[in-house]
Amino acid sequence: MDKFKTLNGLVAPLDRANVDTDAIIPKQFLKSIHRSGFGPYLFDEWRYTNYGEPGMDCTNRPRNPDFVLNQPRYQGAQVLLARENFGCGSSREHAPWALLDYGFQVVIAPSFADIFFNNCFKNGILPIVLDAATVDKLFAETQASEGYRLNVDLAAQTITTPGGQSIAFAVDEFRKHCLLNGLDDIGLTLLKTDKIKAYEERRKQAEPWIFA
Repeated sequence: MDKFKTLNGLVAPLDRANVDTDAIIPKQFLKSIHRSGFGPYLFDEWRYTNYGEPGMDCTNRPRNPDFVLNQPRYQGAQVLLARENFGCGSSREHAPWALLDYGFQVVIAPSFADIFFNNCFKNGILPIVLDAATVDKLFAETQASEGYRLNVDLAAQTITTPGGQSIAFAVDEFRKHCLLNGLDDIGLTLLKTDKIKAYEERRKQAEPWIFA
């Protein structure tokens, strides 16, 4: 997992509440367990006007011009601005995979579904909870100013707007440590490699028949 320290990213405003994981990445794309390749299918039923299938080349698929991610001003966005209860529905880990593969590294919303929220941290995405009034203001500023960018500093736990306003956000210290150091569950386990090896050696001595 890549380390997350700071990001100065273009913002895309997804002005919908209760966006579930089936909208983020529809069910037909769940056949693969690889973490890459899902970006072209992110919000598939909203981005395209035809039905998407796994492995489909999305280059020339007909697109919905009204969907925010299809608008030229939001191309290359790395910060997704969303409404309350983002990521509700099923617990599929493919949802953060698709967001990250598309290019989003930060999602800001008034609230998130718990499992999706946890899955974001485990996959290198920083989900930030801000009060509804602040989110409303960010939506208004993003929609009013083309090229609107936010600077996110995880160590300082601040978001800085183009106008210089600093917005503080809360984050669990352990999750913050993991993101700053690029540690997913596998990475955390590998930190204990020496202790695991020592334990296995002790077991070989005490119970050699297990390893015969």
